[in-house]
Amino acid sequence: MFKEEHEVALLGAPQSQAPMATTVINIPRETAVPDHIVWSLFNTVFMNGCCLGFVAFAYSVKSRDRKMVGDITGAQSYASTAKCLNIWALVLGIFLTIGLIVLLIFVYMAAYEMALRMANNRGY
Repeated sequence: MFKEEHEVALLGAPQSQAPMATTVINIPRETAVPDHIVWSLFNTVFMNGCCLGFVAFAYSVKSRDRKMVGDITGAQSYASTAKCLNIWALVLGIFLTIGLIVLLIFVYMAAYEMALRMANNRGY
């Protein structure tokens, strides 16, 4: 190792006046494939109807793993599945939340009417 360094030091820098050629290699950025992991985590914690949020989170992690090893096609496939599952989890979660609110309103109104009838029957 030291011998090569010594030889380079003795020979000096190349004396050629020709312009040096440079090669540019474009490496695709890892952020080109979104893995939707934050959205999946949100759906797992808050909108986990039918466990779709958890399954979307698993696919997001798989997408991130594929992206780390350089398999862009596999990462895109897993990311696409995670996005679809996230959309369905969000839509289902919103519908279930609205349905639960409507159901609670109807139960509350029925209980209120029953309490009024019981109060009228007792003469209050």
